Amino acid sequence: MSLEKTKLWYFENFNLMKALPQEELIKLNTNSKMREIRKKKIIYFPEESSNSVYLIKIGKVKISRISKDGREIIMAILGPGEIFGESSITDPGSQRDEFAEATEDTLLCLMFSEIIHDLMKTNPNFGIKITKIIGLRFKRIQSRFVSLIFKSSDERVKNFIKELASEEGHRTADGEIEIKLKLTHDDIGKLTATSRQMVTTVLNDLEKKNLVSYDRKKILVKNVNGF
Repeated sequence: MSLEKTKLWYFENFNLMKALPQEELIKLNTNSKMREIRKKKIIYFPEESSNSVYLIKIGKVKISRISKDGREIIMAILGPGEIFGESSITDPGSQRDEFAEATEDTLLCLMFSEIIHDLMKTNPNFGIKITKIIGLRFKRIQSRFVSLIFKSSDERVKNFIKELASEEGHRTADGEIEIKLKLTHDDIGKLTATSRQMVTTVLNDLEKKNLVSYDRKKILVKNVNGF
């Protein structure tokens, strides 16, 4: 399959793009680019001009900032089907204030912000979906920073698992919530400003209390209200 065919297929099967008619998908296909990014390579740096949005087709991307004392603060770790670089939509041409780094070999689709703006104007449903994505991302980041200030390390991990259950979990026939893990314990530790060991300790404690069961691929939440 050629790269161009892969790109159009991706647009057709990406939830956000299902609000667009076929002719707009073809236009987007023509005015976008595919990029292959190797593991640990930087996609963009802070202070670069924000003129493009990215869709993840394959792989995983870490969005982070550097604090004044030089510490890395991870804002999000994103996987296939997710969008990032949305500051180019809310404030086109401004300087980015975060890093984007591929944490594994990744295939991205780059779309220029002016094309996205045109699509938002001509397709209200697409505009609403974009706005919801940006709003949800902001809400997640805000919640995480509040958690860092006011919660202990074990509470931060438990709160993060609750968020995963609410946003990405699927209810099983037994009424439990299954979370398919895209993140390692180390990833969760960095996202909650704790450590891999703390994440494992919290999960083990929850498992002993019969509130969750877990393995490398999933977390099964049995009683989210018992956390």
